[in-house]
Amino acid sequence: MLLSIFDIVSLLCFIACWSGYTWFARKKAKTTDCIARSLHQHRIHWMTELMQRDIRVGDAALLANLERNIAFFASTTLIILAGVLTLFAQVEQLENIILSLPFALNANHFTIQIKLSLLAFIFVLAFFQFTWSMRQYGFVNVMVGAAPLDLSGDKAHLQSYAVEMAVVQDQAAHSYNYGLRSYYFSLAAICWFFHPLLFITTSMFVAYTLYRREFKSKAVRAITRGNAYLKQEQNMK
Repeated sequence: MLLSIFDIVSLLCFIACWSGYTWFARKKAKTTDCIARSLHQHRIHWMTELMQRDIRVGDAALLANLERNIAFFASTTLIILAGVLTLFAQVEQLENIILSLPFALNANHFTIQIKLSLLAFIFVLAFFQFTWSMRQYGFVNVMVGAAPLDLSGDKAHLQSYAVEMAVVQDQAAHSYNYGLRSYYFSLAAICWFFHPLLFITTSMFVAYTLYRREFKSKAVRAITRGNAYLKQEQNMK
């Protein structure tokens, strides 16, 4: 076999870690406080407050800053992708480098091309996610520009409009998060060049790290407590 059983098992483990964590995080976020769930509540509050502001220069600056961060990753992804594609023409040199490393296994032209293809696929996926996120932030800008002024804050249809703006922004943030997640798992994919066991270990470690940061970090607890304070402030109005 051109790919060993160990390589196939490690690749399946990588796919299971990535797709499994994505499914788990999406389901868990519906019932558990996490970064995605808590920030969505903050976005609703932000868009609701925005409807009551006549001057929205600060809001526009915040949205522009978010877009700049995503644009940076989108352009960086293209550079990385170009570098990965260039390595396809240097497979022989790359094979010699890998064979010179201790504990490296099964380094031949075919396996190296498969591993490079995996990296290329990951960064193509990341690029699509980042650019879609940028487009959705553009949609948010249009909706903010169209938002009428509601000083009273008691018009139900405008409150619903604020929620819809928050939903579009939330979807843009999800795409950004998926793009960043691709970067995390690309680090695990690099380990496949050295050893399948290292590939399996880093895949699990990345999934665990993402879980800790998105569900158990201090930032999550602080953002969740912030939601409670905002609700308290709204009830006092």
